[in-house]
Amino acid sequence: MFRYLRYLILAAVGLALLIVALANRTPVLLKAMPDDFAAFLGVSWQIELPVFVLLFSGIVIGVLVGFLWEWAREHKHRATASTKTREVSRLERELATMRDATSVPQDDVIALLDRPKAK
Repeated sequence: MFRYLRYLILAAVGLALLIVALANRTPVLLKAMPDDFAAFLGVSWQIELPVFVLLFSGIVIGVLVGFLWEWAREHKHRATASTKTREVSRLERELATMRDATSVPQDDVIALLDRPKAK
């Protein structure tokens, strides 16, 4: 059920993007610098593209910048989680070593209580 709903939503978004692309296919001139500055430097980089290419590439670049920004912002959380994971592993190994060293119980009742449960 939810799979078909997801496909329906993706189809609607794809149709909307197609309609926007068809409505904005007029070519525009994209320049890297203003005319006066380009004439001063003697370099004039420009390209003619449809408007929808500029719109969609702007959206994609914005999403990528947002992902990179968030990834960099969360670095401290990932570093802390990694440190804590290593610490937990070390403590678990230490606990296992301590349990092995003191695994001989003095009482039969305590031995039954400390025995690992079968899964």
